[in-house]
Amino acid sequence: MKAYAAVDLGASSGRVMVGRVGPDSLELAEAHRFPNRPVRTPEGLRWDILGLYAGVLDGLRAAGPAVDSVGIDSWAVDYGLLDADGALLGNPVHYRDARTEGVAEKVWATVPASELYASTGLQYAPFNTLYQLTAARDSAQLACAERLLLIPDLLSYWLTGEQGTELTNASTTQLVDPRTRDWSYDIASRLGIDLGLFAPLRQPGDPAGVLRAEVLEETGLSGPVPVTVVGSHDTASAVAAVPAVEERFAYICTGTWSLAGLELDAPVLSEASRAANFTNELGLDGTVRYLRNIMGLWLLQECVRAWGEPELGELLRGAARVPALRSVVDAGDAVFLAPGRMPERIADACRGSGQPVPESRAEITRCILDSLALAHRRAVNEAQVLADHPVDVVHIVGGGTRNALLCQLTADACGLPVVAGPTEAAALGNVLVQARAHGLVGDLAGMRGLLARTQPSTRYEPQGDTARWRAAEARLAAR
Repeated sequence: MKAYAAVDLGASSGRVMVGRVGPDSLELAEAHRFPNRPVRTPEGLRWDILGLYAGVLDGLRAAGPAVDSVGIDSWAVDYGLLDADGALLGNPVHYRDARTEGVAEKVWATVPASELYASTGLQYAPFNTLYQLTAARDSAQLACAERLLLIPDLLSYWLTGEQGTELTNASTTQLVDPRTRDWSYDIASRLGIDLGLFAPLRQPGDPAGVLRAEVLEETGLSGPVPVTVVGSHDTASAVAAVPAVEERFAYICTGTWSLAGLELDAPVLSEASRAANFTNELGLDGTVRYLRNIMGLWLLQECVRAWGEPELGELLRGAARVPALRSVVDAGDAVFLAPGRMPERIADACRGSGQPVPESRAEITRCILDSLALAHRRAVNEAQVLADHPVDVVHIVGGGTRNALLCQLTADACGLPVVAGPTEAAALGNVLVQARAHGLVGDLAGMRGLLARTQPSTRYEPQGDTARWRAAEARLAAR
């Protein structure tokens, strides 16, 4: 068996997992977990990238001393800027920072939204890298920058001294053409974005260098240790770990965000797809992740934070006793994007749409879970129609698999069986791409077969009539 360290960074925490892979075995263990706490500075909301790098080093130390490879995945769109000496120019800006407010309209004045979608296939989100770069156009940092590295590539650079831009993550910048799987040179030129800032594109499975001697000394790992390019967008790694075997499936990657959609062979670039705000991000082996971003468990995480971190199990047990679909909100509404006052904002949204206002913690929690299940239903149903790609089952992977109520509500809302698991999907996808690069597993189907044989899952059958979900959907659409 070989041991692979998967650095998996989420929006609220980071972890270093160790996957041990053999001919027909796959085991995953946590070496180290650490918080990811953004910092609000006078300039705005920033990532504590040095704290994250320290967590990575601590995790590699805990994973050792014998590791056969390291891979890194994280959230998308954000980046660090380097000067001519390769030094970081300030802490990376957080995608929830307010600097991109109103920027999209400026971009669309040059490249209309319909043209932008036809060229890049990316949904509108105010924090896409393209909008961040437009917002930073006149900044001193960008003027001094010689290189832009997306977050996983930045950490890989610090570990190895080598630079590259991983393709699945690059596809979230809104600067990649999903048909050619290369940069959209026309869009960048029209918007005055210098693609020379980006390091050369590289693919999952490519070598990314070896750990520097200083890193080996600090972590105690026995060198040489290669770093392998994985699907460095955590959703790309998570979708690679969907244990679907000969199934027509939809997937929902759950965590701070819910990413709900389909795996396709080609992008869907129609005007109807743009109007429905579906995105075409690149996946492994020439696939396209056709999905919609939904606010996800961020809604509940922010409520829990506002309530002083009560026990989650008790909240969910209370929510299960609340009548279903009493009140729902649009879980994709940008009004919920920023941190702070989440319980009040959910109550305001219900009040504004003429629905009963949830008051207790159990009622607010149930409103969130019903709303997420409803958003999952809408995304899965619309994706099938827009892509002409029917499905028979929904796979849920990621942190939301621990939430049995959400999984059952999603099955009920979609009217389809839900298979929940694995929980650490991004780390498992990360590990398997490393193992494949070193000859231990085969193609994507082979990876998924190994997952299905070795990783536990739970199946939820739909209960009740979907009519009540259709009614809630209509109620929300009419507000």
